[in-house]
Amino acid sequence: MVSIGKIIVGLGELLWDVLPAGKQLGGAPANFAYITTLLGEQGIPLSRVGNDGLGAEALRRLTELGLPTTFVQIDSHHPTGTVKVELNAGQPRYEISQSVAWDFLDWTPAWGKLAQQADAVCFGSLAQRSPRSRAAIRSFLGATSPSAVRIFDVNLRGDFYSSDLLAESMTLADVVKLNDEELPQIMQLGSLVRADEKSSAETLLRLYDLDLVCVTRGRRGSLLVNKSGSSEHAGFHVKVADTIGAGDAFTAGLTHKYLQGASLDDMNEVANLVGAWVASQAGATPTPKNGALEQSLAEIS
Repeated sequence: MVSIGKIIVGLGELLWDVLPAGKQLGGAPANFAYITTLLGEQGIPLSRVGNDGLGAEALRRLTELGLPTTFVQIDSHHPTGTVKVELNAGQPRYEISQSVAWDFLDWTPAWGKLAQQADAVCFGSLAQRSPRSRAAIRSFLGATSPSAVRIFDVNLRGDFYSSDLLAESMTLADVVKLNDEELPQIMQLGSLVRADEKSSAETLLRLYDLDLVCVTRGRRGSLLVNKSGSSEHAGFHVKVADTIGAGDAFTAGLTHKYLQGASLDDMNEVANLVGAWVASQAGATPTPKNGALEQSLAEIS
């Protein structure tokens, strides 16, 4: 898929979600990069897979999705990551394998060159669970241009995070996106006053000098807060197939509109629309009808 849009990087874990019905390629970077590409940008996943069958299959799948594999590293010593996913009424529960390829990201000259070209980069907390990957991610963020947008998509899984990691990541970000369950956890971990969602988001905005804080609420839409005001969206009601990747799609829609300089209401509308579409489909990387995302989104809106 050829695109002339902005260069948007998804940085972190690349893995296989092992579901009851079979396995699907997952991990926030690929999910995010795929949706940004559907939106007309140049979505690029940065991660690491093992030199094994699952790794080779992951690279083939990325190619099928129209994503470049140039910046996906190959690890000869650690296996490709997997996550056992159990669904309960469409809601996923995760069992994440450890000491896998994406725990050993390397900072390379190729990554450094891409960092200088990137218009936006999205990173999370999960991929920073190992010191080596955390260092590589932060090197990438540090090498981006001052005009690049850094999106921290909080992803609290198991015990793979700490108050220091979260605080440091927010300090490095321009935009922070988290859900309504993660927000009170972060406030508590940071020993911050827990209030209503809007007040809590405003606290994070001030404390970490952020441009935007986004709180997603699942079926109930989302809240966006910046220094000028706020926007609430009630969400779109769809029949949920599963919620895997819906948050990543939301972040992709948000980033796409943010880079256009859109209003809070416009960002909220598009992000919720794209997230709802993915939730209405099976898996995190569904194919739009007739290859056109606009048609699929129009059926929801």
